[in-house]
Amino acid sequence: MPSPNFENLLRVLRREAPSRPTLFEFFLNDPLYLQLSGMQEKPTDKLEAGRMYIQAYANAGYDYTTTHGANFGFPSKAVAHQASRSMNDTAVIADRADFDAYPWPDPNESDYSPLEILAPDLPAGMKFVAYGPGGVLENVMQLVGYETLCLLTMDDPQLVEDIFTAVGSRFVRYYEICAQFDSVGALISNDDWGFNTQTMLAPDDMRRYVFPWHRRIVETIHAAGKPAILHSCGNLASVMDDIIDDMRYDGKHSYEDKICPVEEAYERWGSRIAILGGLDLDFVCRATPEAIRARAAAMLERSATRGGYALGTGNSVPEYVPTENYFAMIGAATSQRA
Repeated sequence: MPSPNFENLLRVLRREAPSRPTLFEFFLNDPLYLQLSGMQEKPTDKLEAGRMYIQAYANAGYDYTTTHGANFGFPSKAVAHQASRSMNDTAVIADRADFDAYPWPDPNESDYSPLEILAPDLPAGMKFVAYGPGGVLENVMQLVGYETLCLLTMDDPQLVEDIFTAVGSRFVRYYEICAQFDSVGALISNDDWGFNTQTMLAPDDMRRYVFPWHRRIVETIHAAGKPAILHSCGNLASVMDDIIDDMRYDGKHSYEDKICPVEEAYERWGSRIAILGGLDLDFVCRATPEAIRARAAAMLERSATRGGYALGTGNSVPEYVPTENYFAMIGAATSQRA
């Protein structure tokens, strides 16, 4: 396996052709991390777990590993882990009194030291891609509840604006701090915005409450000389121009065939923003390894000279993805490397 070379991902994010087929994945899963790293069990120590992720990503052929930047987050109501749950269950803010009483976290007091401590463990040529504890909209929905948030946009828009300011400003600072570390080569703003058919809030409300903070996040990351990636699920066709021209993200991740197949996304937007991953997760789960490898190879061929594409799934690699299917996908890239 060739050594990592983060410059290849940077070329993709500049919409250039990398020197070799390049992989991109937001995250894998614990059994796969163990298999790829050669470890027998997941470490309980966070730094040792970080070393496992580094080794796993490097052995699989990635030029980076994703990581949380710090122990930063917004406390909400604890909910037992379930196969599914209501988007209202975690809510702790329903009105102005709740907003005023909420213990807003200070990103300046979070622990970013793993970005420095683990830097020597990165193989030469490899970087961290730091992501957040969810995103601006996700955290507001977690604090307020989806239904309450929708009602408040009509009943108390000033409170909604204040909540987004409280959350968004702290994310801006979080990314500002993360971007200063030399070990961090790029940053992901991970914030799911949509359903299969539309955005979570009306596009005009997204532009009023959500997008200004993402614009500032991207500006902060760019000010540090690093690229900004948006990971966002859902049907975002109505706001893609905002993502590209207003927020100015360098790359977009998360695609589903029933919304917009990655091949179509690449043709529609690939000349304006890097297209990352995109092989539909349901397809990667259900198709044969041969079909997966063929589709992956076709995407690499489609983008070989035009650039701006890195191969991966449309979202992530959860445990229910057959391991042989995952290796069939990445094999389309790694088999072409010298």
